[in-house]
Amino acid sequence: MSEADDSAFQRGAGASLSPQHQPAPPPKPIVAFNRRELDVILRLYGRMVADGEWRDYAIDLLKDRAIFSVFRRSSEMPLYRIEKDPKLARRQGAYSVVATGGMILKRGHDLAQVLRVLEKKKHLRVVDA
Repeated sequence: MSEADDSAFQRGAGASLSPQHQPAPPPKPIVAFNRRELDVILRLYGRMVADGEWRDYAIDLLKDRAIFSVFRRSSEMPLYRIEKDPKLARRQGAYSVVATGGMILKRGHDLAQVLRVLEKKKHLRVVDA
């Protein structure tokens, strides 16, 4: 083999000569929130930002679940995590709201119903003495 042939082989020209070349397996799907779910979540988020309760959010798309994290300040731990875990869809419900300490506040099959745990009670008000 000459130097030219050797350098072409090192650049990958010889890699296509492999007789056992098999196509790569299809990538596994990533769990994500669909448009309807994001609409419900972002409506609540918008109301809470307008009230001054929440300031930032993050969306994490993992192999087994999707997480929408809500922050009071972006440098802190999330106040709440809204999780979608399809593995739990038949048993406990795919949606859950988790507090900062890891305590599950509510879990269920309907996202709008699960998110009601985060809405402020309108009958409770702060009274100046």
